[in-house]
Amino acid sequence: MNTALNLSSSPHARDKWTTAFIMRVVLLALLPATVIGVINAGLHALLVVLVSVASAVLSEFAFDKLCHRPDTWKDCSAAVTGLLLALSLSPSVPLHLPLLGSMFAILVCKCCFGGLGKNFINPALAGRCFLLISFGSAMSSFQVDATTSATPVALLMTGEQVDITKMFFGFTNGVIGSSAAALLVGGLALWAMDIIHGEICFSVLGMFTLVIGLFGGQGFNLQFLMANLFGGGVIMGAFFMATDYVTSPVTKLGQMVYGMLIGLLGGIFRLYGGTADSFSYCVITGNLFVPLIDTYIVAKPYAYRRFQLIKQSSIAGEPLFKRIPRPVIVLTVIALVSGLALSGVYAMTKDTIEDQKRAAQAASFLVVCPEADHFETDPAIDKAIADLNGGVYGSGFGRVTINEGFAALDAGGSTVGHALSVTTADGFDGNITLAVGIGADGAVNGISFTELNETPGMGMRVDESEFKDQFSGKAVSRFTLNKAGGSTAEDEIDSVSGASTTSGAVVNAVNAALDFYRTVVKGEN
Repeated sequence: MNTALNLSSSPHARDKWTTAFIMRVVLLALLPATVIGVINAGLHALLVVLVSVASAVLSEFAFDKLCHRPDTWKDCSAAVTGLLLALSLSPSVPLHLPLLGSMFAILVCKCCFGGLGKNFINPALAGRCFLLISFGSAMSSFQVDATTSATPVALLMTGEQVDITKMFFGFTNGVIGSSAAALLVGGLALWAMDIIHGEICFSVLGMFTLVIGLFGGQGFNLQFLMANLFGGGVIMGAFFMATDYVTSPVTKLGQMVYGMLIGLLGGIFRLYGGTADSFSYCVITGNLFVPLIDTYIVAKPYAYRRFQLIKQSSIAGEPLFKRIPRPVIVLTVIALVSGLALSGVYAMTKDTIEDQKRAAQAASFLVVCPEADHFETDPAIDKAIADLNGGVYGSGFGRVTINEGFAALDAGGSTVGHALSVTTADGFDGNITLAVGIGADGAVNGISFTELNETPGMGMRVDESEFKDQFSGKAVSRFTLNKAGGSTAEDEIDSVSGASTTSGAVVNAVNAALDFYRTVVKGEN
């Protein structure tokens, strides 16, 4: 019999499952949602997934080499981060977004804190929040089958009815990983294998459902509850984000408190927040409270009685609260103050921002219809826009939506033209919104931008007179973009040098407005 003792320094391996094995299982659990997302959204969604995963893995590989660290990218944790980020993105985002998001998640939120096991927030969620803050317009554009419209949760927040069956299986507008059915299959498989903690995911779902049922205004209506559960990243957040080992509590009671906190915040943000993309912030906020939870909720050592722990705490010489690490207190206070400040600023400025938008829109209408004394609604235009329900207008114009339209009247009440507000989601850096003025003779009076966030010195040059004046006074059925320049034809528009994407998006938006005017206002086929 071998009586030798195996001595080793901590940490001691307590399970045959390695980090690499667990991460590979998580990748397999996410595979069904990935496949359904790609089938639903098309090739671009697959490219988003590949770019995100490759960027995450290569970022960690480069960091390891430059810093002479072990090859930690081989444990597949970076691949999991990249895939989770990709599944939380719109299938129509430009490819530079998953590239930047994965680099931020790995380099800033993981490697700079010491690598796996030392990050204080979930890297994938941090990458997504970084993109939401930095590229809000592009992140809020959702397109499936060339149709851009609001996500089911966004519609739900405005009181619209949604198709729960399509939401459950993921065949609606939304992020790539929007299939609740596929996510549940993967998540429940991880729970059955004891890879994730049921105390976390089920307390998240339970508290979220309770808040929605009590304060959602529809009671515990099953259809309403399921619509909220199946959308907005709740299932993904509960099973794949909140359960991250590094950023979740270590005790079962702590995990339940942590899960209920996320569910509570998720319900509040869903009912009273201004965006449907709020569950990411809920999980990150929960991550920030983990050190506090682990400080107060400590597992009872074997053979200890409760009164012994209390006595030992009193012998320590200072209250439990004073023994909380200072960084934990500072981080918690910063999170609370920042959250309250952002919420307060949003609440105080929301009405002002809306007033400014309306004023800018009215001013843009006067620019493109200078002969107008005032503007009035047109029932035909209002009905046509309502029938579109926020969807893409027509075909051949790209992702253009018609926002609103008015008849332009002179002081005597005669119609002198029409003003239309249109938005294209095909800009290089997000949405472009412009007003298009069309005279009574069908000629374009001019265009005026109300939302333009393109690259300075390049795409932003479409707002210069040299480009905009090309549309004025021309009565054509459709404009075409001339990338070579030097146009002489009436219907050709010279592209801004180095900004053909932005120029083409604007031309398509104007063409859509002209087509809408002829079809709706003039009644032409």
